[in-house]
Amino acid sequence: VQLVESGGGLVQPGGSLRLSCAASGFTIRSYVMSWYRQAPGKEREWVAVITSAGGTANYADSMKGRFTISRDNAKNTVYLQMNSLKPEDTAVYYCNGQWGRIEYWGQGTQVTVSS
Repeated sequence: VQLVESGGGLVQPGGSLRLSCAASGFTIRSYVMSWYRQAPGKEREWVAVITSAGGTANYADSMKGRFTISRDNAKNTVYLQMNSLKPEDTAVYYCNGQWGRIEYWGQGTQVTVSS
């Protein structure tokens, strides 16, 4: 069972990145999928969540209007589109899948926003 994030990298302020989280060993269809992030020296914080059917998404206040979470259950993948990136968005971004008491985490992908 794995969640593998990709798409991170170095981007200038104001730029965009699209993160992907590919699941293997299980089907995300029934899972609530989320993104979290952890900046250096800070605790991990919740970024966004999307319901299993994909009908509802919610975001942390500082990400609203800039980030969009989506999912493609057929591809067993979740995405995080990040626009208007700021230096304070620099962090390791983690994918999370939860179904009842079952929970999986990815290994994270580094996003660095810097000029």
